[in-house]
Amino acid sequence: MEKSILEKVMEASSYIASQIERKPQIAVVLGSGLGTLADEVIQDRVEIPYRDIPNFPTSEVEGHGNKLIFGKIYDKDIILMQGRFHFYEGLSMEQITLPIRALAFLGIESLILSNAAGGINKDFKPQDIMMITDHINLSGNSPLRGPNEEMFGTRFPSMKNAYSKRLIELARSIASMKGFEEEFDKKAMRLAQSDQDLKLDLKEGIYAFMPGPQYETDAEINMLRLLGADAVGMSTVPEVIVAAHMGIEVLALSCISNVAGGTMAPSHDEVLENAGKTEEKFKNFVMRLIMKM
Repeated sequence: MEKSILEKVMEASSYIASQIERKPQIAVVLGSGLGTLADEVIQDRVEIPYRDIPNFPTSEVEGHGNKLIFGKIYDKDIILMQGRFHFYEGLSMEQITLPIRALAFLGIESLILSNAAGGINKDFKPQDIMMITDHINLSGNSPLRGPNEEMFGTRFPSMKNAYSKRLIELARSIASMKGFEEEFDKKAMRLAQSDQDLKLDLKEGIYAFMPGPQYETDAEINMLRLLGADAVGMSTVPEVIVAAHMGIEVLALSCISNVAGGTMAPSHDEVLENAGKTEEKFKNFVMRLIMKM
């Protein structure tokens, strides 16, 4: 007999809990080409391969690891997903969002999501960082479709505050900090001192979720621009919906990896290259966020 989604989530969550000693406060999902945050700055690390976790899928997409990493950043207990799952891989919405539900059962209070996205806003350029303030779900699907499990949340959850206003304001204040481009002292886990008036040019905008895996046509990009989208990608929105359903506050960041609808056809190599070039700035930003959360 097929297990229920609740049974699957509880099995996954129980296994993860058995491998770590403390309850994580914050979870971070690292998107395409953004996995090195987990390799460089987390202390007292415990690695849990996805293949060992009951009911977890694995990702076959280049640029995604397949493990959870638990540990500390500053005094915060953090759990990172080094790699995520996508609808276009042939997985169901239930499968790609099961990890978020399992982390919620572990007791996380906040979720930071990241992705690589195509820029639609004409003021955006590759290697910009965009904070997502809202989304448009154009997948024709929802991870909440089917019978509702009351232990997860209400049948008809609101998405009005799916992106935490508190975390958005915090991110804005951090982006305006002096000396933003200065690196962290990773051994001491503190900000390097700087008198330079360097600030992060943090973009903000609406993210459109398309199912993929094909990139959008020029006509689709024009449609998305008319709808008010600033960036487009193939992830994140299902995870946001599930997190909102379970009462987890969310901050989501897109690394603009290519110009959608530009004169050159996009490629996954270009996405990974530009995400890689954004990584230091992205890590710096997320570290400061965690420090202040």
